Amino acid sequence: MKIYTSIYPKQLHLVILLFLTVITLSAQETDPVVRRVQTDTSETVLNMDATYNRPFLAFKKTTVALGGYLEVNSIYSGEDGVSEGLSFQARRLTIFMSASITKRIKFLSEIEFEDGAKEIAIEFAALDVALHPALNFRGGIILNPIGAFNQNHDGPKWEFVERPDVAVNLLPATWSNVGFGLYGRSFKENWIFGYEVYLTNGFDNSIIDNEENKTFLPAAKENEERFEESNSGKALLTGKIAIKYSKIGEIGFSYMGGVYNKFEEDGLTLDEKRRVDVFAIDINTTIKKTRTNIVGEVAFINVDVPDTFTQQYGSKQWGVFVDVVQPILTRKILNWENATLNVAARFDYVDWNVGTFNETNTEIGEQLVAITPAISFRPSPQTVFRLNYRYQWQKDILNNPAAKTASWLFGISTYF
Repeated sequence: MKIYTSIYPKQLHLVILLFLTVITLSAQETDPVVRRVQTDTSETVLNMDATYNRPFLAFKKTTVALGGYLEVNSIYSGEDGVSEGLSFQARRLTIFMSASITKRIKFLSEIEFEDGAKEIAIEFAALDVALHPALNFRGGIILNPIGAFNQNHDGPKWEFVERPDVAVNLLPATWSNVGFGLYGRSFKENWIFGYEVYLTNGFDNSIIDNEENKTFLPAAKENEERFEESNSGKALLTGKIAIKYSKIGEIGFSYMGGVYNKFEEDGLTLDEKRRVDVFAIDINTTIKKTRTNIVGEVAFINVDVPDTFTQQYGSKQWGVFVDVVQPILTRKILNWENATLNVAARFDYVDWNVGTFNETNTEIGEQLVAITPAISFRPSPQTVFRLNYRYQWQKDILNNPAAKTASWLFGISTYF
């Protein structure tokens, strides 16, 4: 079992159980009635607000709120005509707990159990101090704001079972680290400006020394020690600015970079400093006349790969995804007042090795293309039933004919 903190499994389970028991008893002692704090869907919300922009159960006369979401799905997949049959997946159960400690100080934690608790991760656990709307302090385990999906990743918000490839196979999805930083927002008429900037621990040599045998940033998530110390001894800088015009949508520009390798130890130089730099742009817009929602993200990665490594380890990578969601029916169904039926489509593209071979001047492979049409049904905004068909083409480094994978996926995801 992999746990991305220094806490042992039994201890973590006991902490969670104790916390839930205290909440339950507190609610019973004051008032058994709880109220659901609905997600804010107003035009004043940015992607950076996703951490708190969730439905919580608030207990009367207490400062604690509790929430979470569940993802369960089934998959029938085949590659080049060969199928492994039908499988069911307990993909993830996430619990988040928040508390208003005192005026201007609040705390939020997010704990995720993946694949039936095969993996347990504290994805977010931070203290926020509100100094001014344009200047706030945050410290703890922080979701690095690279792109939009890394922060706004909750399953019930999406019409697709799988997460975007650019977010999970190019960038490390739900990438979080220990650190401190500032964030804030300002408003002017129909415009909103937001920013975030953090210094945290970061990447290590596993991004070029991993089982994938290629430059692969998600491999850094396996490093449990990043919650205790920085591998390089240098901070990872992550910053983002977001601009939103209420009548059009939001665009975000983000950067994440720093030294990833251990270049010295006990005063002895081991290697030169090697950097990883990531740039991302994300968009979110809705065509109000047709209610068509368009979400997209593109990321560019530069990694200083040692000259001693072969060309299969790319120094430049990039990827993009675009979702288009179209509601086709919104009406009362059974007792659901505003049930919605959607059709949707996603385009994924990832290139792990941009460039050409030195010897032949031919293009290096390692690319993935996928198209996913989808149908989803939402009895309420907090719950989604989704049926996806994903068709994927993936080329190896030598650009041999692409391996073709077709998958049917059905899943449910809901806040609770």
